Amino acid sequence: QLQASGGGLVQAGGSLRLSCAASGRTFRTYGMGWSRQCPGKEREFVAGITWSGGSTYYADSVKGRFTISRDNAKKMVYLQMDSLKPEDTAVYYCVGATSATKYVLRNFDYWGQGTQVTVSS
Repeated sequence: QLQASGGGLVQAGGSLRLSCAASGRTFRTYGMGWSRQCPGKEREFVAGITWSGGSTYYADSVKGRFTISRDNAKKMVYLQMDSLKPEDTAVYYCVGATSATKYVLRNFDYWGQGTQVTVSS
């Protein structure tokens, strides 16, 4: 019910845009975002946005390079990734939390299927 797309292979310095479509109950969330699993590293929540008000969060590792946005009418969340680095290589998951508490604690109720992003040097 969270359908992510837009991953692929890009050279360092390039850009990609990830999209996440929310359907059914997954749209009734407090906030959504993107987590990533880099090879050999722990899962990292890199960007988040609330449906109401559009408050955003960025991990330090992506701040200034990634931009998260939402389209409430289309029930879509996007992650624009610019100035990509090889260390951004990961599987990116669209995630959603049904309450503010869960969102803040990164205790997500919904996970998409993941989309691979590979950045070559």
